[in-house]
Amino acid sequence: MTEKPFVVKTHDVKLDAEYSAWILELKQRYQATAVKAAVKVNSEQLLFNWQLGRDLVILRAEEKWGKGVVEQVSLDLQAAFPETKGFSARNLWWMKQWYAFYTGDPGSQQLLSTFGNTVNVSAEKLNQVGSEIRSPKLTQAGSEIPFPPMFAFVPWRHHVLIMQKSKTVDEALFYIRKTIENGWSRSALDDNLRSDLYHISGGALTNFTDRLPTPQGKLAQELLKENYDLGFITLPEGYDEIDLEDAIVQRITRFLLELGEGWAFVGRQKQIVIAGKTRKIDLLFYHIYLRCYVVIELKVKPFDPEFAGKLNFYVNAVNEFVRREGDNPTIGLLICKDMDHTEVQLAFQGITTPMGVATYDNVRIREIQEQLPSTEQIKAVIEQAEQEYLQGKKEKE
Repeated sequence: MTEKPFVVKTHDVKLDAEYSAWILELKQRYQATAVKAAVKVNSEQLLFNWQLGRDLVILRAEEKWGKGVVEQVSLDLQAAFPETKGFSARNLWWMKQWYAFYTGDPGSQQLLSTFGNTVNVSAEKLNQVGSEIRSPKLTQAGSEIPFPPMFAFVPWRHHVLIMQKSKTVDEALFYIRKTIENGWSRSALDDNLRSDLYHISGGALTNFTDRLPTPQGKLAQELLKENYDLGFITLPEGYDEIDLEDAIVQRITRFLLELGEGWAFVGRQKQIVIAGKTRKIDLLFYHIYLRCYVVIELKVKPFDPEFAGKLNFYVNAVNEFVRREGDNPTIGLLICKDMDHTEVQLAFQGITTPMGVATYDNVRIREIQEQLPSTEQIKAVIEQAEQEYLQGKKEKE
């Protein structure tokens, strides 16, 4: 349904295409302003919550004024601002827990200081919120650990849910980043927390820590799973790599869902001519968030050290012949039937390209014999056909 360019038409104006375009622009500008205003309000409210939580922690309010001080602060604030929501005692306890959660670990400050660099936010979204996020002018009031400005993208109740369900700051920041990037509702966030997305993501064995810059390496690690569920494909017993590749390509949309967000399929058996010889890469993808190509090699047997050398070769080839200016270094991912961690770690030594190894399972095996008729069934069909033939012949006579 097309939006109407205007609602009321008076008798003393001429409304043309230029006017309609101008009105549309005004609407877009107002919507952008409304988003900025909402983000600013959210930023300031979250900063207040952060600082109130900080005060309760640093002042050791309960030791100084008694165990009921949080409830008393709640009553005082509600009396002073009767029209304002959010000053319940429960909410104040959450503020204290929120600040303590992110500041209790000595390594938290470094995690929070680099957090903004690991969040993938579109330029359009950043333009909407303007300097409120990119150059926050929020007064910190002497906070030992400054309020992370990217937190302003996430509503307060989302923060509470993340804090309650996360065991570490790193896990919490993972869900905050995902909420910002995907615009999760509280219900969607809760679903992903319940499915333990943090722990089922990022389990692949990799060398990213040594071979990629920290922000990219951390994000790349989170994006690769330890194991890929291929229960959506069916293969014959004794299948090989070509069979597995065929089945995946036939169900490529489902495979992309299993890989996760941000993956784009480039091609299968990607040909690269090197020294006059044609080399073929099993599957080539591009990851939008990482801004790099990802070479995926498939193996239907357990990891062998020689696999790492071949994957290393293909990653270097893509860097040399496919990668363009502006692309980050190519990543390799080997998906095999099984692996021994010690063998993988030893195989990675001396390899300078970023790569990871994961496993797959749940491929359904097609029982060919069950699909064919038995000897008795074939005999019965033949006998029935003979009887029908004889019966038809008699009727004709």
